[in-house]
Amino acid sequence: MSQSLLKSVAAVGAGTTASRVLGFVRDILIARVFGAGAGADAFFVAFRIPNFLRRLFAEGAFSQAFVPILSEYRAQRSPEDVRDLLSHVLGALAGGLSIVTVVGVVSAPLLILVFAPGFSADPEKYELAVQLVRITFPYALFISLVAFAGGVLNAFGRFAVPAYTPVFLNLCLIAAVLWLAPVLEQPALALAVGVFVAGIVQLAFQFPFLAAIGMFVRPRWRRAHEGVGRVIKLMIPALFGVSVSQINLLVDTVIASFLVTGSVSWLYFSDRMMEFPLGIFGIALATVILPHLSRQHARTLDPANFSNTIDWALRLVLVIATPAAVGLAILAVPIIASLFHYGAFTAHDVQMTVRSLIAFSAGLIAFVAVKVLVTGFFSRQDTRTPVRIGMVAMVANVILNLLLMKPLAHAGLALATTVCAFLNAGLLLRSLLAQDVYRPRPGWIALISRVFIANALLAAGLWFAQGDVARWLEMAATERALRLTLLVFGGAVVYALIMLALGLRPHHLAMPAGGGAVSDARSDGKV
Repeated sequence: MSQSLLKSVAAVGAGTTASRVLGFVRDILIARVFGAGAGADAFFVAFRIPNFLRRLFAEGAFSQAFVPILSEYRAQRSPEDVRDLLSHVLGALAGGLSIVTVVGVVSAPLLILVFAPGFSADPEKYELAVQLVRITFPYALFISLVAFAGGVLNAFGRFAVPAYTPVFLNLCLIAAVLWLAPVLEQPALALAVGVFVAGIVQLAFQFPFLAAIGMFVRPRWRRAHEGVGRVIKLMIPALFGVSVSQINLLVDTVIASFLVTGSVSWLYFSDRMMEFPLGIFGIALATVILPHLSRQHARTLDPANFSNTIDWALRLVLVIATPAAVGLAILAVPIIASLFHYGAFTAHDVQMTVRSLIAFSAGLIAFVAVKVLVTGFFSRQDTRTPVRIGMVAMVANVILNLLLMKPLAHAGLALATTVCAFLNAGLLLRSLLAQDVYRPRPGWIALISRVFIANALLAAGLWFAQGDVARWLEMAATERALRLTLLVFGGAVVYALIMLALGLRPHHLAMPAGGGAVSDARSDGKV
C-alpha cells in the first residue's frame, strides 16, 4: 500500500511540478514587465483576496471537511446516496459563494481598506487595486467549484486531474501578460482578466472527468440534508484551523502595505519560491493521505494503521523538506536572480526578495509538517483541536509581526510566519501524541541524525559551489540558468548519495506491514 500511496503522491507532485514551472514562467514575465512597482503591488493584493478565500473555503476548510464525509459515504452507503450528497453539497456551495461573490464585487473599496489599508495613502494605487478586485473576485466562486470537483476526484483516487488543473491559471496569466497587457492603457488590468478567464477554464476542464466516474451532478437544495449539515458542522471551525498559515500570510500583506512600495511584491515572490516545494511535496502528500486516513478511520478499529500512515508521511517530510529548505536558503541569491532579475526587477528587488526568502525557507519543514498533521485531525472529523491550536499560532504571529517589522521590515513579517509555523506544527504533534492517535515507530533518532549530517554537508557544498553571489547579478541569463540547474540537480544527487552512504535504505521509509491494510480496489493507486 505504501507503494500505491507513493505513486499517488508522485502523480500529484508531477502535476503540481508542471503547474509550478509554468508559475515560474508567469512570475518571471510579471517581474520583467511590472517589476515591484505600484501595478504589481495592486495586483498581488487584489489577487490575494480571492486566492485567500479559495484556500480558506475551498482547498482549506471545505476540502478537509468534505473529503472525510464523502469517504465515509463511499465506504458505508450506496452510490445513489453518494450522488445525492454531491448534488446537495454542490448546491449549498454554489449558492453560498454566489452571494459572497456579489458582496465582494460591490464592497471592493472596503476590502482594499481592510486587506491593504496602507494603499489609502496613494489614491492612484488604491483605485487600481479596487478595479482589480472587482475583476478577480469571481475567481473565488469558480475555483471553489473546482475544489469541489477536485475533492470528488481525489476521493475516487483520480489524483492527477486536480493536480494538473492549476496549469490553466498559469497559461491564462502568461497569455494575458504577453498579448493583452501591451494593448491596455493600464497593463495591470490584463492580469485581472487572466485570473477571471482562468477560473472558468479550470472549472470546465473538470467536467469530463467527473462524468467519466459517474459523478457529474446537478446542484440541488434541501434545507436539512444530513450530509450537508455534517460538512458545514465540520467546516465552520475548520475555516480557521486549517488555514492558519494563509491567515498569517494575509496579515503579513496587510502590514506590508504600510511599508515601502515593493514590500508586498517582495513577499509575494519569496512566498512563491516556498510554494514550489510545498506544493510539489507537502500539499501532494496531504492530498493523498487525507482520503486514505479517512477510509482507515471509517472502516477499521485498528489504530495502528492510522498511526503508521502518519508516521510514514512525517518521515518523508523530514527527508525531503529539509534539503529543500537548505537549498532555498543557501541558493537564495542565485534562485531569485536567475528567475526574476530582468527588465523592471532591479538588483535592489533581488536583495529584498532574498531576505524574505531566507526567512521563509527556515520554516519550510514546519509548513509541510502542518499539512500532514492536520489530516490526522480532519480525517477523524476533529476540527476543534486545530482551531484551538490555530488561534494560539495566529495571535503569536500578529505579536511577532509588530515586534519584527520595524527592525527587519518585510523580512521580519516572513520570519514571524516561520516561527508561528513551528509553533503550530509543534502543538499539533503534541496533541496527536497526547490523544494516542500517533505513536512514533522506532528509528526516528537514527533518521534525524542522518538527515542532520547530510544537510550540513549539503549546505557546505552548495555554499562553496555557488561562488561569489554578487556575480549572479551580472551573469547573462543563459549562464545563470545553466549554473542554477547544475547546482539544484547536483545538490539533489549529492544529498541522495550522502544519505545512502550514511545507511539510509528505501525500507527505512516504507510503511510497515499492516500500515496500509485498508485498501480500496476502486481507487487506491489510480492516477
